[in-house]
Amino acid sequence: MSLHRYRLPAALLVAGLLPSAALANDWPAPIAALQAQGMTIHGEFEALGGMTGYAGSYQGHELAAYLLPDGEHVIVGTLQDADGNDLSRPMLDEVIRGEEDSESLAMLEQSAWIAEGNGERIVYVFTDPYCPYCQRLFHEARPWVEAGEVQLRHVMVGLMDRDSPRTAISMLAADDPSAALLAHLRGEETPRLESLPRDLEEALFDNHQLMESFGLMATPSMVYQGERGLQMAHGLPEEDELAAIFGAPRP
Repeated sequence: MSLHRYRLPAALLVAGLLPSAALANDWPAPIAALQAQGMTIHGEFEALGGMTGYAGSYQGHELAAYLLPDGEHVIVGTLQDADGNDLSRPMLDEVIRGEEDSESLAMLEQSAWIAEGNGERIVYVFTDPYCPYCQRLFHEARPWVEAGEVQLRHVMVGLMDRDSPRTAISMLAADDPSAALLAHLRGEETPRLESLPRDLEEALFDNHQLMESFGLMATPSMVYQGERGLQMAHGLPEEDELAAIFGAPRP
């Protein structure tokens, strides 16, 4: 996401003066006033000087609001220390990025995917049936998957070959989608449906849209929970990157 500085209109800077009828019930009155004027409040964080910080956004720009200890007034802007360091940006990143990550994970969980393995660490992989690098990733990931450390969730797409969509949908429609996918990745031919279920055609299209929303252009592309929140990896990773993605060195 591109981050920008933004100066709020003066009306928002005197939010404590709004009549109580305009306030929401979820936040302290001055913060609810900001919300009533169009500022989205994503969450709160601890701030210096007895203040409580709130991470917000307004017209696509991220903003920090600081509720004064009296609970009746709010300041919107950037908090800096004596050296001029921006103390607001890390908190905005943490709160807003956390919310965005939760939304992204929810969309991935609801997508049409096929599981490989049953490990606690979950890695989503956008997979095309005819992507040679997807097959190479399958073999590279075997130690982690077979050790029970990782579950790969293959979000199926059909981009590389004319038969990719039909094959992907045929796997999703199989009695045992995991077995169908594993057989295909091992080089076996996948029985393809002649008539494709409409709901799975729509699910595959949604997977394509989801992949595009992440800014991913090629397979395999992985989305996983890293030390700094949700992370993405493109193509076939090197050994050290595989260890970071799967959360441990090669078993």
